[in-house]
Amino acid sequence: MSGNSLRMDVAIVGTGLVGLAAAVAMHQAGYSVVLVDGKTPAQADLIEDVWDTRIYAISPKNAQWLSGLGVWQRLNPARIGEMQAMEIFGDATQVPLALFASDANADNLGFIVEAKALMQALLKQVEALGIQTMFDSPCQAVSTTPSKATLLLANSITIESTLLLAADGSHSWLRQQLNIPMQQKPYAQTAIVANFKVEIPHANIARQWFSLDAEGKNSILAWLPLPDNIISIVWSVSTKAAVALLALSNDDFTRQVLEAGGAALGNMKLINTAAAFQLSLQKTNTLVQDCLVLVGDAAHQVHPMAGQGVNLGFRDVLDLVAILKVKNQYQAINDSSLLRRYTRLRKADLLNMLLLTDGLYQLFESENALVQKAKNLGLSATNQQFIKKILVKKAISL
Repeated sequence: MSGNSLRMDVAIVGTGLVGLAAAVAMHQAGYSVVLVDGKTPAQADLIEDVWDTRIYAISPKNAQWLSGLGVWQRLNPARIGEMQAMEIFGDATQVPLALFASDANADNLGFIVEAKALMQALLKQVEALGIQTMFDSPCQAVSTTPSKATLLLANSITIESTLLLAADGSHSWLRQQLNIPMQQKPYAQTAIVANFKVEIPHANIARQWFSLDAEGKNSILAWLPLPDNIISIVWSVSTKAAVALLALSNDDFTRQVLEAGGAALGNMKLINTAAAFQLSLQKTNTLVQDCLVLVGDAAHQVHPMAGQGVNLGFRDVLDLVAILKVKNQYQAINDSSLLRRYTRLRKADLLNMLLLTDGLYQLFESENALVQKAKNLGLSATNQQFIKKILVKKAISL
């Protein structure tokens, strides 16, 4: 094609974690790939003594996949937290539901990784593999047919691709341009994130409390283990309660976090400024349109209580590549039967995740006294070995 045109197997729009991982995975599967973004992804300014407030819980299965992509090895192991167990407290239960990796003969339930560190590792792998990138290249127009997608960039370059991946986030430009409807349900909650040094060793246990905030609304507090006896917290509360918490002094905020977690790890010291973001549930019934495939937050956003948002996005890519690997030699990578199979697989996975996250959220949000009583009885009853094994196996298979 001409100097202002490019013909590729796969074009990916969006350089978040899922878009970068998709570029590496598609390249390794043998396809020509171009990665497009309107901005240049920032090289992470990782500082030895500073911990990123934004963290992700990565499932063992996805950690193994990232290792196969050559990405996991680029992370500093001294900055990766490991979850060997999880304790979940209901608002009327003294004894937590305890899930141990050993219940399913597993080494761990997952890893806690800084967003910046994972972004940097993915960017380095994209660069090392020589994957073509077009950063600072906003998209201006897009059209799709069942056989190809055409992207026009603001710099007048045209990209034709057999497959187009929308990895451009929850406000996806591609999704909007192609009029793909998105169902959205605001949770009227804000997630507060911060990191603390704790007095008592966390023993690589993730802890989660379901209770009510000062407004009588649902409160979900997670303490996630990082190295050097540091924990990362994610506290989901009503937006009004979040405003009040963020207005507190560091000492008062720390006291609130300590009390909400029953001082389970003794004294706590805030080691960076708390940050916050709004929560909502987003999903679309249309994951594929012509040769466009939605992945990551462009396709779905779930409640962060289970730390599964990025895992879900990685599995979008993992499933897509797995389907393409077993296609017959006469099928194009945008063959409608392959993309229908992708849709079926991903909808089933998303449904399971929504049952876990949104289902739990709705259960603990309920103000009905009978439901309140039943949920705590249920949490206690779940402390049965065979049920725990099922839950642990589900957690590590995500």
